Amino acid sequence: MTLLTLQLGNVLLSMFVRFGNLIDAWYVFGKMEERNLFSWNVLIGGYAKAGFFDEALNLYHRMLWISVRPDVYTFPCVLRTCGGMSDFLRGREVHVHVLRYGYESDVDVVNALITMYVKCGYVDTARLVFDKMPYRDRISWNAMISGYFENGKCLEGLRLFFMMLECPVDPDLMTMTSVITACETLGDKKLGKEIHGYVLRTEFWREPSVYNSLIQMYSSVGLIDEAEKVFSRTENRDVVSWTAMISGYENSSLPQKALETYKMMEVEGVMPDEITIASVLGACSCLGRLDMGTDLHEIAKQRGLISDVMVANTLIDMYTKCKRIDKALEVFHSTSNKNIISWASIIFGLRINNRSFEALLSFREMMLQLKPNSVTLVSVLSACGRIGAMTCGKEIHAYALRTGVSLDGFMPNAILDMYVRCGRMEYAWKQFFSGDQNVAAWNILLTGYAERGKGALAIELFQKMLESNIYPDQITFISILCACSRSGMVAEGLDFFNNMKYKYSITPNLKHYACVVDLLGRAGKLEDAYEFIQNMPMKPDPAVWGALLNACRIHHHIELGELAAENIFRDDTTSVGYYILLSNLYADIHKWDKVAEVRKMMRQNGLIVDPGCSWVEVKGTVHAFLSDDNLHPQIKELNAVLERFYEKMKEDGIGGPESDDMDIMEASKADIFCGHSERQAIAFGLLNTAPGTPIWVTKNLYMCQSCHNTVKFISKEVRREISVRDTEHFHHFKGGICSCMDEGYLNRSV
Repeated sequence: MTLLTLQLGNVLLSMFVRFGNLIDAWYVFGKMEERNLFSWNVLIGGYAKAGFFDEALNLYHRMLWISVRPDVYTFPCVLRTCGGMSDFLRGREVHVHVLRYGYESDVDVVNALITMYVKCGYVDTARLVFDKMPYRDRISWNAMISGYFENGKCLEGLRLFFMMLECPVDPDLMTMTSVITACETLGDKKLGKEIHGYVLRTEFWREPSVYNSLIQMYSSVGLIDEAEKVFSRTENRDVVSWTAMISGYENSSLPQKALETYKMMEVEGVMPDEITIASVLGACSCLGRLDMGTDLHEIAKQRGLISDVMVANTLIDMYTKCKRIDKALEVFHSTSNKNIISWASIIFGLRINNRSFEALLSFREMMLQLKPNSVTLVSVLSACGRIGAMTCGKEIHAYALRTGVSLDGFMPNAILDMYVRCGRMEYAWKQFFSGDQNVAAWNILLTGYAERGKGALAIELFQKMLESNIYPDQITFISILCACSRSGMVAEGLDFFNNMKYKYSITPNLKHYACVVDLLGRAGKLEDAYEFIQNMPMKPDPAVWGALLNACRIHHHIELGELAAENIFRDDTTSVGYYILLSNLYADIHKWDKVAEVRKMMRQNGLIVDPGCSWVEVKGTVHAFLSDDNLHPQIKELNAVLERFYEKMKEDGIGGPESDDMDIMEASKADIFCGHSERQAIAFGLLNTAPGTPIWVTKNLYMCQSCHNTVKFISKEVRREISVRDTEHFHHFKGGICSCMDEGYLNRSV
């Protein structure tokens, strides 16, 4: 291409910049035989608009170098570039140029200066520039007011807004939406209503952006009724209006209304955007509406919104809370632009779906790409506690200390809970005394003693809590009632329950009633437990009847157990645990036909028992063992170790786990509802740790009597302490004796 004339070059340059074709624009610029200020302004503006801020500023300095004088069009563009980069030093340099070339009185240039300083975070400097302006237009006021709001100085911004009204300068849409948003940020209900009143006296009430902001503001400050009024009076509702109302309901813990509003939006024919879908998915998560969430997933796919990370994150959250972790993982792995929320959601989802081992693996993968926040660390610590990953938990504790987040939000109590669940009470007490000893921290310690059946210690701890001027809450009494139940302290437990309301002004809820039923039932007072349920001031839920069913299982009370099961399945047919309790009740009294019926019911309802899995931590690494898993590299050695113990048990007349006197159905029940996975975990610990080293095992199912007897024998034979935490107890074996004192096994055949 030959050299271009000035006029033709500028025309081509403008065209290419307008279409965003900067490569051809640069080529044309280079071929121009002559360039004027317009040429430079067009190219600088093109680079700035495309986000190539450094290139735009380099062009500006080259222009100055060849003595081309900037004008009122150059400076606003260059200043916006400095603001976009948050480059205060370069912006201040351009300010000097503004003064040098005599444009300090031009309102457009000074407005750009104010915006630049605001974007760089120097709002006080912007105010100095604003105060020196000989003439201010509405843009000047808006730039300064919104600048205060953007920098978290809402009160100063509102004061300036009222100064604007006194001048008088009429606000525009940008002003009003900014002011309403500031009221939302401050949570000032009274001021929000006053601004609403001002809007009604002007023409702004007709503007969608204004009433959408009002809906959002009222929802955020807890005035959902006022938001409804604005929404109902709104004409020509757009997708933003509907979304503001839906998200308002969702944020106000009214998920059902959020879904109803979305249905109305569909009837009106308004298509949802990514924010709408995310808000409705949040409501689906709260209500467990998998059907509606799946439909929204399809809509997101059809509308091309599935790539939006916010939509992907809410889908992950919805699927995990609806117990469809497989679908959550599918969405997670298909999301290309994962952020910290994506990782936090999937790690939390794996944890609450009893896949804590995978949660730890995902956390380690995330650490290769992103730094975790405190929310993620809380989920991972919870996962560590669930599978007894003590070393991993300590590493996360150390990381939290190094990064300064160990005191953030729930972190101190998450660390405490991890140590308690791992059975390391000495570490738990150190953490307890190093943090804020609030009621949640005391509750965690109480729960730890309750799980170990240490009722007397739990009561002693409760008294210390009161002496420390910490007032108990509802969770406190759940913990203390559980501790009394596990320790057979019926009188003490009933005394705590009766004192809840009259001494501590805490109204018992269904969980407390379930604890009392468990307290009476475990002690063999089954008729008293049933009478207690009959006299409850509220309808008993499946958990209350489940406590009675568990007691009937322990004490072989068939009729009352069947009555409890009948009441449970009237309201809940999806919880596997209740079927297991009923099956165990029948199996313990050798009613194998009834066991078969229960298993048939489970199959008809599509329910399966999770395969037995046990975790043991050896040399800082967590190892998982599944029932009947023969793929482990050391499986031959593990089986050989166990066989030697079985033979020794038979020699001592104890009877191994596969002794002839065990009924076939009995063994089958143990296989399904126990899985025996802890045996391989213990054998692995014995093979890979030094003699005398304690072994800590966590499992996802209850520990059957056969395994309990086997581990008691192993602990005596190898002279090691072995701890096994199952879903019901924390078993600590030493010298052939278990800390649970065989509770729950004395009346059970498995």
